[in-house]
Amino acid sequence: MLVSLLQHERIRTTLAKGKEFRSWADRMITLGKKGTLHARRQAFALLRNHEIVKKLFDEIAPKLKDREGGYTRIYKMGWRQGDGAPLSLVELVTFSHPEEKKKSPVTKAKEALEKVAPKKKGKEEKKEKKEEEKEKGKGKPKEKEKKEKKVKKEVKETPKEKKEKPKKKSSK
Repeated sequence: MLVSLLQHERIRTTLAKGKEFRSWADRMITLGKKGTLHARRQAFALLRNHEIVKKLFDEIAPKLKDREGGYTRIYKMGWRQGDGAPLSLVELVTFSHPEEKKKSPVTKAKEALEKVAPKKKGKEEKKEKKEEEKEKGKGKPKEKEKKEKKVKKEVKETPKEKKEKPKKKSSK
């Protein structure tokens, strides 16, 4: 639990575990504030994770250097559904929620419309595409048209060949 707290800076647990756990967390942060090699080795002996020990000594402890204790706070969260145990949220006092900038309703509506509505092409873009097509196809459209006409004629002729009219019997 101590590794999880130092990694995520807040955890959810039962109230009894949270109250007991608070003293362990405060001891680790006190070691982090000392910053000596011996303190690092003591912290590693308990945490058994190099990355968390580094985070404790390099990030968390410097934020709390002016504070003389009370590095964690506990919030009561209600009761667990299954067994009715009281739950709590244990977090470091330096934890801050990543706040999003509040958007006005107008900007929210515009973003929603951009996601839903198809993008309309401007008149300028249409003109540019037509010009590009004209430049690419100079001299070739006539040849393409001739080929297309030949293909159409061949298609039309083939069904006629297949349909042969039966000869009428003469009544002589």
